[in-house]
Order: sequence, then structure tokens, then C-alpha cells
Amino acid sequence: MAARKSTSKPDATAEELTGYYRDMLLIRRFEEKAGQLYGMGLIGGFCHLYIGQEAVVVGLEAAAKDGDKRVTSYRDHGHMLACGMDPNGVMAELTGRAGGYSKGKGGSMHMFSKEKDFYGGHGIVGAQVPIGAGLAFADKYRGTDNVTFTYFGDGAANQGQVAETYNMAELWDLPVIFVIENNQYAMGTSVSRSTKSPDFWERGAAYGIQGEAVDGMDVLAVRDAGRKAVKHCRSGKGPYILEIKTYRYRGHSMSDPAKYRTREEVQKMREERDCIDHVRNLLLEGKHATEDDLKAIDKEIKAIVNAAAEFARESPEPDLDELWTDIYATGEAS
Repeated sequence: MAARKSTSKPDATAEELTGYYRDMLLIRRFEEKAGQLYGMGLIGGFCHLYIGQEAVVVGLEAAAKDGDKRVTSYRDHGHMLACGMDPNGVMAELTGRAGGYSKGKGGSMHMFSKEKDFYGGHGIVGAQVPIGAGLAFADKYRGTDNVTFTYFGDGAANQGQVAETYNMAELWDLPVIFVIENNQYAMGTSVSRSTKSPDFWERGAAYGIQGEAVDGMDVLAVRDAGRKAVKHCRSGKGPYILEIKTYRYRGHSMSDPAKYRTREEVQKMREERDCIDHVRNLLLEGKHATEDDLKAIDKEIKAIVNAAAEFARESPEPDLDELWTDIYATGEAS
């Protein structure tokens, strides 16, 4: 059963739609492969997949420019790929290999890329939110017009440090976009059982922060909301909150059987609201691509992901000497 049909002409070129489709498909195929490698015992520890939420990061990256920064929590592989990090390095890090972005020492939750201005996944719920404000503070201090995308989930939105960060960000007019990826379930607890706020973004009103709710299953809606938020921040008006309502198809992590929701609920979202199928339909309905064109893209993406898995398998484990590296940062005497 296909995703919803478009009701109006999309505000995107054929090239843009194809790019969004490719980027979202890369994330999904990569995560599917990561799930397989986890099941084979090649990925240890925790592993949180992004399947279903692809439109969030792809849409917001379409609104970003070079120099903008991003920081997120542990469901982070999609963010890495969306900002242009190499699938080989990401997969190698997942498998704890020397060819990974953190030399095999960070794993799923802790890898970084200075070149892509990606400041990590973070394992402590909500801890990345004040870090994101700090990154934005640095840009304001330096006089740039860059913004920071600070991602967190509906569960983290109830953390006290989020409220503290809201207060400081608005007080100092920091160019930070708080992105609440509301996938409806904080681990196994539904939003209706964890909060009395009908909308998380409205909490910003207490601090004078503007914001809005966004359909996170529509990449164009996310992109447009991202552009609005970015314009707000770049113009010196302070922070902005985007509550992006999305949905994850898999459990909270690979060890979660997800018995707190019905199979019918998940299937209904897959059939009626899937973000990749939505763009696929836009491409086909607009005659921007044929079924064969899309099959060729899928084949190409699968080849990239398979190559990343092979790279990870062939990459050696870190040397024992790596235990002593990246502990201290060298500095200059004042």
C-alpha cells in the first residue's frame, strides 16, 4: 500500500526531490544493515536505529549551510550520514574498528566529525542540549552567522537541563535551533503517559522563545520549517524551537521488543505515512523519475551500504596503545 498522495505541487525541483530520496534511502538501508550486523554480534553495546525518522535530519540539512553545527543524542547514525559523514567510517565505528570516526573507541553513541561540524551523539539523556547552546554561544562570540541544530527527543524534553538551557539561550539571544524529535515514545513510555503538555514546543513561550510543530513524516515540511527557523536565528533574534512529530518503526534500541504498542499501529504508519514512500510518490506523480530510475537508485545505495559493511569487517581492531590517546587536549601557555 503506497504512502499518501500529494495534494499540491511540491515546492521542490526534480533534482532536490531526488536528492532527498537518495539521502533518506541511504539512512534507511544503512540502519537496516546495522541491525543485521548487530544480530550477527559484530556490533556490541547499545544500538538505536533511526528507521522511520529519516525526513527529520534530511529536511533540516537542506536548510543548513557550511559552518552550521549539529549535536544530538544516541539515535545518531542518521544525523551523521545526513551531514555528509562517510558511511565507511560510521559503520567501522559501529563495529569498534580502527577505521571508525572515533578510532573504534566510541561505538554507536560517541563519534564526531570536526570537518562536518558534527559534535556527537551523546549517551546521557538531554546532556547534549546545553552543549548545543554552548556551540551557538561560540558562534555568536566569534561574530559568525552560523546556527546550531540541537536535537533531542520527547523523553529528554522533560529534563530540567532543557529548561535551564532555554532560559540562557533566550537571555543571550543564542543562534540555536532546538529540534525535538517527537517519535511518540520515550523508550517505552508514550507521550500521553509522560507529559501533560499537549505540545512540547509551546513550553518555549515561558522564556519568550518562538517555535512550531512540524509534520516529521514530510521532508518538505521539515525543510520549510527549518528555513524559517534558520532565518530567525541568523538575523539575531535568538533561539527557535521545532517540535518535529515523527515515528520510529523499530524499538527504542535493538534490545527492545517494543511490546508497548501494537503491530497494527506500526504497520499503519508504514503504509500510510512513510516519509520515503511520500517522496517516491512525488517523483513518480510528477514524472521526475520512473520505477526503473528508483530501482537503480536503490541498487546504488545498497552497494554503498554493503561496501561500508565490508570496510568495517576488514578494518582492524584498535591497537592497545589507543587506550592512552585522545584523553587530554594539548593547550598553549598564556
